[in-house]
Amino acid sequence: MTVPSPIVLEGWALVLGSSSGFGAATALALARAGLDVVGVHLDRRITLPEAERVADTIRASGREARFFNVNAADPARRGEVAAEMERRVGAGRLRVLLHSLAFGTLRPFVAEAKEAVTAAQMAMTVDVMAHTLVHWTQEVVGRGLMGRGGRILAMTSSGGTRALPAYGAVSAAKAALEAHVRQLAMELAPRGITVNAIRAGVTDTPAARKIPGYDALVESARRRNPSGRLTTPEDVARAVVVLAHPDTAWLTGNVIGVDGGEDIVG
Repeated sequence: MTVPSPIVLEGWALVLGSSSGFGAATALALARAGLDVVGVHLDRRITLPEAERVADTIRASGREARFFNVNAADPARRGEVAAEMERRVGAGRLRVLLHSLAFGTLRPFVAEAKEAVTAAQMAMTVDVMAHTLVHWTQEVVGRGLMGRGGRILAMTSSGGTRALPAYGAVSAAKAALEAHVRQLAMELAPRGITVNAIRAGVTDTPAARKIPGYDALVESARRRNPSGRLTTPEDVARAVVVLAHPDTAWLTGNVIGVDGGEDIVG
């Protein structure tokens, strides 16, 4: 039996949300596959060591790591990071852009006045978790950092098509994110750049633990999943590495389930 060769990639990856969860696992996996990594994350002093651990692990593997502790939704900070990438990464060397930003408001639409989601919270949630995909894509493609063979991937969830308590604003953001993926896939196909969304199963991440009723979600996912366990960030990271392979060039505009079959079971 022939043992398949490991996937080896060249160039750089840009990971938005690189300090924990899906972003951290994917940054590490892409580095192991051969990519240098630019990470964008927003951490306070208490969680900053985790971002530094991810960057240090990447460097220990022999790859470059350039991490920025900035607000990815801030246009000025986005421009600064992109300008630094022009100097450090170079034209056409960005292989992968992963959008894994998980910062939004978890409040019901209709509740007592102080408990219901506000217009500002709704706008912020959709901007950070959806619209930033478009803005960062504009930066990296417009500056010539990503060209033919580029892969843009965004983390969505089953909540984009389902209703969950207090999840309305995030659900709207995920639905918008998937719409952006379709539009970008159409517009970037002539440039040879693919755009897909990854729908992970229920996963134990810092962002997921903030969802009201998280424990019940976990128990339901474990019971329903035909694979007998929850999805892990590493499951998703391995899928991203595969999707970064040149042979996936005809796969674009999709929502790809990485969940061990969780979503197909009622």
